[in-house]
Amino acid sequence: MTEKFIKNEQLNFIKNQIALIKDSAKKNVAPTVLTAVIDLANAKINDLFPNATLEQQKLLDLSELKTDAEYDQYIQQLSACLIPFPKITEQQLKKMFPKNKKLKLPDLSQIDHGQLTYLSWNDLSSNKKFIVYELDGKMAGIECKFTTSSKENICSFCNRFGQVAYISTVTKAKKSKNPDYYKAIGNYICTHSTECNKKITNVDYLTAFLQESLGM
Repeated sequence: MTEKFIKNEQLNFIKNQIALIKDSAKKNVAPTVLTAVIDLANAKINDLFPNATLEQQKLLDLSELKTDAEYDQYIQQLSACLIPFPKITEQQLKKMFPKNKKLKLPDLSQIDHGQLTYLSWNDLSSNKKFIVYELDGKMAGIECKFTTSSKENICSFCNRFGQVAYISTVTKAKKSKNPDYYKAIGNYICTHSTECNKKITNVDYLTAFLQESLGM
């Protein structure tokens, strides 16, 4: 049985490194330059997995790959090691948003859990966006106001340029001297989370946004 040790955002990062290598090769850069690009990519990938076993390190090593076919096979092998997004039920989602009595849920049967860093869906009828992510081993969710935009911009989650929407939520953090304190926080993120999940390579900002929103 193939051991699952790679997260969706990590595989996306690796795919980006492969794309850089392929692009350098197509530009016919000097052999020493191409070698440097490959070595740097290999080092960055290894840094993603500081606790990798010897077997995992061997699987991640791309230093001997030469052709596009070999790189494609490499990605296929790593894809088999993806840690799927935790299975979650409609009942669990409803418990995350108890104040929303008319909560509209996504069709969970149509979601590819193997290509998810975070689960999100839009309720256009109420202009709401819901985001669910695993924080410290527990599933956590936030509800945001959702405003579409006709302009493209940089997504705060995946840091890629594309069609975005503005989301805002009120942090649950409280100040002891002011119990009525509240602060709205917002960001531009990809309108469609499916596309964002294909591009996200780092969860630092996503994690920080949810922690601040939840007052953690």
